[in-house]
Amino acid sequence: MWIFISLLLIILVLYISAPHVPSAPKEVESVIELETYLNQLTASGNPPGLSIVIVKDGEIVYNSAFGLADGPRNIKATPETVYHWWSMTKIPTAIAIMQLQEQGKLTLDDEVTKHLPWFEVKYPSSTSLTITIRHLLQHTAGLKNPIPAMIGWVHYDDTTPNQTDVLKKYLSEFKSLEFEPGTKAVYSNSNYMVLGAIIEAASGQTYETYITENILQPLGMTQTSFVYLPSMAEHEAAGSLPVIHFFTPLLPTLLDTNTLVRERGGKLLWLKRIYIEATPPTGLIGSAPDVAKLMMAYLNRGTLNGQSILSPQSISTLTNTLPINGRGLGWAVGDSDGELYLEHGGGGPGFATTMRLYPESGIGIVILTNGTDLDRDGLADLLKAITYQ
Repeated sequence: MWIFISLLLIILVLYISAPHVPSAPKEVESVIELETYLNQLTASGNPPGLSIVIVKDGEIVYNSAFGLADGPRNIKATPETVYHWWSMTKIPTAIAIMQLQEQGKLTLDDEVTKHLPWFEVKYPSSTSLTITIRHLLQHTAGLKNPIPAMIGWVHYDDTTPNQTDVLKKYLSEFKSLEFEPGTKAVYSNSNYMVLGAIIEAASGQTYETYITENILQPLGMTQTSFVYLPSMAEHEAAGSLPVIHFFTPLLPTLLDTNTLVRERGGKLLWLKRIYIEATPPTGLIGSAPDVAKLMMAYLNRGTLNGQSILSPQSISTLTNTLPINGRGLGWAVGDSDGELYLEHGGGGPGFATTMRLYPESGIGIVILTNGTDLDRDGLADLLKAITYQ
């Protein structure tokens, strides 16, 4: 008990002592004022660098970067800088599921065991609904979220393990359902690990190959992949973590910090390249302009520059499915001044990201950073307001 209390006190002290990032102002009057804040934000070191793209009506209307992609090496962040997406990867995974439904290889209401006969979980009761693909997409399956353990499922070499094997390896850690499927939505990376294995079973390809050939390549997302391609390595952002941070005491229990940390630079720990084994919920790495291509395709009813990745009907299904506890299919669903928006953030070792779409006004915003903390909602609200007030 005393060890637990001591750990809580240490975390509390570190939280109080940690450098608090400048909160996003409620409004700014000009792009110059906006960029003054963004320069102050990156100067705080958390995050040390960020890249932003805003799209409207099928065009990029803002594309800029601030701060440092790699502080010790004095490399500035640019619009071409590439960052880990982390959980923003769930949106391409959801798109892939919809593609496979269009191809007649699955339906959203298929039971998981139709595609993964070996998939076994412990249901809360004998009358529980059987988990379907729709449950997984909307986080209503009841599967436990394997966090923080998942942060320890890392490797440092440029390889991507088979995702069906990864699911089989870790399934026992979250196979007891936490609630009855379909009764509520609780965010869980496990759902998208299962979806990745379903994509492999239905397509006959590895998850990474399917996503690359059916989403990234058709949209011309050449600076996005599951590993650092040579062209991406030229623009690589290094992940960072403040030395004084409430998360710091937890690191030794999850990761080999001697392997993870590349060097210390002032108030920041700069991290080596790191990959999480489970790629369907968290594996993509890429640039903000590449995310813009995905957003523009989505906002244009599934098509960009003559290349269709989804039908308008599938886009409508992802956009308009009634949310449960704020969770739609793939997306988190919110409301800003009476206008619906779709959003997905990402966070993991060294990086924090967010992508937000306003389907009615045709606006998309992506923010990629190489820091641990990010005022996602405040910054996204600010970007929407300043650009289109």
